[in-house]
Amino acid sequence: MGKIVSISNQKGGVGKTTTAINLASNLVDLGKKVLLLDIDPQGNSGSGLGLEVQSLNKTTYEVMIGELSAREAIQKTFVPNLDIIPSNINLSGLEVDFLGIEKKEFKLKDALASIKESYDYILIDCPPSLGVLTINALCASQSVMITLQTEYFALEGLSQLMRIISLVQSQWNPSLSLEGVLLTMYDKRTNLANQVADDVRNYFKEKVYETVIPRNVKLSEAPSFGKPINYYDPDGVGAKSYKSLAEEIVGRA
Repeated sequence: MGKIVSISNQKGGVGKTTTAINLASNLVDLGKKVLLLDIDPQGNSGSGLGLEVQSLNKTTYEVMIGELSAREAIQKTFVPNLDIIPSNINLSGLEVDFLGIEKKEFKLKDALASIKESYDYILIDCPPSLGVLTINALCASQSVMITLQTEYFALEGLSQLMRIISLVQSQWNPSLSLEGVLLTMYDKRTNLANQVADDVRNYFKEKVYETVIPRNVKLSEAPSFGKPINYYDPDGVGAKSYKSLAEEIVGRA
């Protein structure tokens, strides 16, 4: 049965989508079959894999409102064994669609039930918010990975995310666990990055991955070419970092 992992942080620009795309592609390189599900209305996971997401009508939104099954919304990417259910701006209206709907927290979990055995990993790219979309992702997942930018304000709002995780555990998904904490945009030349990394490791202990994702221009450029980093700059430090992360995650399993 596939493991469903949400990649979350309510802050934007902390590497969630970069991690979702590049971790998924590197897990494929390790022989895993992976589905990337985008539950962020910005749709960047799809565009980062070369899809014109705003023109699509088979997306996470149609799955969430029950117009399509998850299997019907799956699309192949150019990376063998990496499939995606993309999203686009239509998903931003879901909060309104779900007003008054019973058991709305479980819509995504119910949708994924029929396909989770088809994959080794299902990675959910969460939006930078803690509303119904993120709660659906956490209710559907076995674990949550938190990405943390190693800069000032990195820990801002983290307590709110941890409260949401605790809320989901207590009310809807008691088996939800913390998969790990990933430090991103790390610049070892700065004292601030090192201090933030030390603070995060002191708080989360062994839950923090040994792998650290550096600040890297190629990682920023790759989405504009519609490619994961292991296709865009396979010998670069960004590709090596995400390969190391994938190996660490598989090794922990």
